[in-house]
Amino acid sequence: MNKEIGIRASDNIRILSAAMVEKAKSGHPGGAMGGADFVHILFSEFLNYDPNDRGWINRDRFFLDPGHMSPMLYSILALTGTYTMEELSNFRQWGSPTPGHPEVDIPRGVENTSGPLGQGHTMAVGAAIAERFLADRFGEWLQHKTYTFISDGGIQEEISQGAGRIAGYLGLSNLVMFYDSNDIQLSTETNAVTIEDTEKKYEAWGWKVKTIDGHNHDEIRAALKEAAGETEKPFLIIGKTIMGKGAVKEDGSSFEKMVSTHGQPLSAAGASFAKTIENLGGDAENPFVIFPDVAEYYAKVNEEKAKIARERKTAQQEWELKNPELAAKFNKFFSGEVTGFDFSAIEQKENDATRSASAKVLSEFAGKVENMIVMSADLANSDKTDGFLKKTTSFTKGDFSGSFLQAGVAELTMAAIANGMALHGGVIPVCGTFFVFSDYMKPAVRLAALMELPVKYVWTHDAFRVGEDGPTHQPVEQEAQIRLLEKLKNHKGHNSMLVVRPGDAIETTVAWQMAMENNATPTALILSRQNITNLPDNNYEKSLQAKKGAYIVCKDEGKIDVVLVGNGSEVSTLVEGAKLLREKKGLKIQIISVPSEGLLRNQPKSYQDEVLLPGTPKFGLTAGLPVNLEGLVGADGVVAGLDHFGYSAPFTVLDKEFGFTGEAVFEKVVSLLNK
Repeated sequence: MNKEIGIRASDNIRILSAAMVEKAKSGHPGGAMGGADFVHILFSEFLNYDPNDRGWINRDRFFLDPGHMSPMLYSILALTGTYTMEELSNFRQWGSPTPGHPEVDIPRGVENTSGPLGQGHTMAVGAAIAERFLADRFGEWLQHKTYTFISDGGIQEEISQGAGRIAGYLGLSNLVMFYDSNDIQLSTETNAVTIEDTEKKYEAWGWKVKTIDGHNHDEIRAALKEAAGETEKPFLIIGKTIMGKGAVKEDGSSFEKMVSTHGQPLSAAGASFAKTIENLGGDAENPFVIFPDVAEYYAKVNEEKAKIARERKTAQQEWELKNPELAAKFNKFFSGEVTGFDFSAIEQKENDATRSASAKVLSEFAGKVENMIVMSADLANSDKTDGFLKKTTSFTKGDFSGSFLQAGVAELTMAAIANGMALHGGVIPVCGTFFVFSDYMKPAVRLAALMELPVKYVWTHDAFRVGEDGPTHQPVEQEAQIRLLEKLKNHKGHNSMLVVRPGDAIETTVAWQMAMENNATPTALILSRQNITNLPDNNYEKSLQAKKGAYIVCKDEGKIDVVLVGNGSEVSTLVEGAKLLREKKGLKIQIISVPSEGLLRNQPKSYQDEVLLPGTPKFGLTAGLPVNLEGLVGADGVVAGLDHFGYSAPFTVLDKEFGFTGEAVFEKVVSLLNK
């Protein structure tokens, strides 16, 4: 490639980026203009993709971290053929495929939803781990690179520490990250907030680092070639770039390096949009154009990409013919389906904690669900994900033969890595920690819901019954927060998350079955630390009713006087209370377990009425905020929950003090009925 066409292509990206923001009167042109040179060289010369099959499994991945630089991404993808000029001109508009921050769209080449800084490149770490995991099992014929682009803001976000540490520890030499270092962020220059030496920081984590002029194509090319040859470490390219590269004022003088170009159109920032477009070789009256010579060049690029893809697909076909059993397993991994697993055969210990019951299921998965990767944030022996770990090994540098990632104390990092694994495909990511620390994970959980990723969360120590650890470790409001995602609809109109809090060990088996059968959204399993008495006459077949979101645990003959509503360990407490209500008051009771209100609300009204009995008094018991059950109990009754934080004491003491005993249920229900 001659230098002239390279500069023309980069300037074309700058023009399109500036024009999108200008027309929308909203957006971030400066960073996109600065990063244009790198993305041009990467996409045209290094990134392997199939222009006719963007979902090709063996493609290289490109994860954008700074979602505000979406104009740069849409522009380079327009050059490669997945976006039209009309779509770019409708940037940030209703119904447009060019939203303000990119939303995952594999057929168009958008690998991840990005926006909250730091998560994009952490997802790339997850994708790189998934690639190494699969290559270990099927061979290096499927090796590919994961490239990611990060900005000054993403480098500063705390999640970058976890991502950098884990990638360096694992020696992810298939990971290449470009740091667009223009020394400007939204409100200030970076020297107003940091004096760190980024190069030394990443080297300390075990990365190979190279600093270059981010606008010099020869230096970009040389750095990417060096990164391609690296076999021991992840590779960071620090590209010193200029915010608003090419921007000029009305008099033609430079308007580069201005903070104002970060987050507003050029004209609003003080530059001249028209003069800038002219300066870059475009027509300000008609900026949404791909230069003919650039279009011709990228047509040739796509021809070469398609040829490489054909060759690699042929190699895969030859491998499949020689290895039919492995090929069948490979295709099954990427189907997302878990078939042939007999959940009914799992024998649970009686009256066990649901975290331990989960460990039993995970133990059965190990070696059988061969594409499952389980992670824990330094709590495997307490969140009981070690039920899986005991039958496999943890990832270490150069060894991905096991199936467990020790994420360390980094819950948000772990969750974002799980998202990256799911986006890559071929693996089933599971991550565990205490439920109270779901607070740390929420930004990544939200993106998983938005991207409709089938990540599985194992959240244990689900209530104040954590006991002696005290209020810092006792979840109260967390269930209410997470269940909001059950009520929130995704873009397909479905519940954006499946949240399941099983009532005993047997129900936990079914909860895991529900999680594994759910390929459309993330699933949260909320599990107890303490033992739970098995529900009356419970067995696997009966617990299968949990798939409807709620079911009748027990029901007396005759007209029901009161419906007792709960989930998790509270259901067994309701059973204790019901016994007293029958013995002392002769009441007819119906007890329902509602592990997932979201699923229940998707059932026919006739089924909802069958379990909830409209018009019948109801009493709900929850170890969290009363709002957890208020939608179920409604105007027919009351909910007893917590309106305060917990305290440090044995959980049996807290049960008594907080009113979570059979006797307390008896008293509250009698009071309800008397009113």
